[in-house]
Amino acid sequence: MYIPQHFMETRPSELHRLIADHPLGILVTQSSGLLDADHIPFELDTTVGEKGLIRAHVARANPLWTHADGEEVLVIFRGNEAYISPNWYPSKHELHRQVPTWNYQVVHVRGKLTVRDDERFVRGLVGRLTKVHEASEERPWRMADSSKEFIAQMLAAIVGVEIEITEIVGKWKLSQNKESRDVLSAADKLETLGGDELASAMVNVLRNS
Repeated sequence: MYIPQHFMETRPSELHRLIADHPLGILVTQSSGLLDADHIPFELDTTVGEKGLIRAHVARANPLWTHADGEEVLVIFRGNEAYISPNWYPSKHELHRQVPTWNYQVVHVRGKLTVRDDERFVRGLVGRLTKVHEASEERPWRMADSSKEFIAQMLAAIVGVEIEITEIVGKWKLSQNKESRDVLSAADKLETLGGDELASAMVNVLRNS
């Protein structure tokens, strides 16, 4: 991924935050000379290894786990994104030297994939993922809501994978190369369009620069 210096994000806490907030990763693998991508929700564990570990599960019917074990893989986590019109910049109306662009936050993770085809691993993983993503429900779903036989059948149909992170890089493209007034104006416009989180990120980067 091409990252100009002014768009580079290196703070581990921020990189981990984006993964936690946007856990649906794009797992890129290669088989027989062809690239493939699977869209999978991941669990981030920052207590393992130097840079952390991510875990997920795939359908047993998915051939990924039969060919990617031990392979180097790429996982892409995309945060907030939005189109930015040059009309939102005050300087455009004075100098007419602005063009359309797209602002976004993205994290790329690289590491070696390890297949974990054991019931204890997938049961624990599914339990933790469920607890996290059901937390906002009035009555969170639990595996105990279903029969043991049904849950055992479902767990047998999936295979666990984990990736120890060897490289993690972030690109925060948030108009850092623009004048302060242009950033603030674009952020205000984004907020009126419902892009509160991205607008807030733009303002925070400006304040911390």
